Amino acid sequence: MNIGRILGALLLCFSISAAVAAPDNTRDPRSDDTFTPQEIIQKGADFFGVTTESMAKAVERVFSRYGQPDAYIAGNEGAGAFIVGLRYGEGDLYMKRGSPLKVYWQGPSAGLDYGANASKVFTLVYNLRQPDKIFTRFPGVEGSAYLIAGIGINYQQSGRIILAPMRTGVGLRAGVNAGYLSYSRARNWIPF
Repeated sequence: MNIGRILGALLLCFSISAAVAAPDNTRDPRSDDTFTPQEIIQKGADFFGVTTESMAKAVERVFSRYGQPDAYIAGNEGAGAFIVGLRYGEGDLYMKRGSPLKVYWQGPSAGLDYGANASKVFTLVYNLRQPDKIFTRFPGVEGSAYLIAGIGINYQQSGRIILAPMRTGVGLRAGVNAGYLSYSRARNWIPF
């Protein structure tokens, strides 16, 4: 395997990820179907067990770029990698209207990445008009530095739907990887 090709592919994925996850300024910020910054800050702080001030700092950039989310996913995941990695998670999708919807996710990754971590995940979801549209693959690029704890944010996109997963967890994981997560209705142990 040529390291130069791997690095070139990762840089291309970073470029695509940055270009694809462009802001959508067409939504009405006062829509009754979206979550306000105050709602997300409180729900995220309660979920992660952090102060609202810490959560506000974590979501400030996402809100300034994309506005108010249509939904959020609160869940847990485990991941590990040694050049090739795997990630598995489960959680509940919350929208303003309707009951929570159980979702699972799994996916492979490849890159200059090693270690393992267990995380709580709070994902902001944009442009999701129907809950069933979450069940697809979302490519993304992630740079990780999980030492003991901290919140990390990355972006994933499939069509117009944008995900902004925020993770905090324990473990030892460092590096950068490119891959995808596939969201499904049932647990799938095969990540492809």
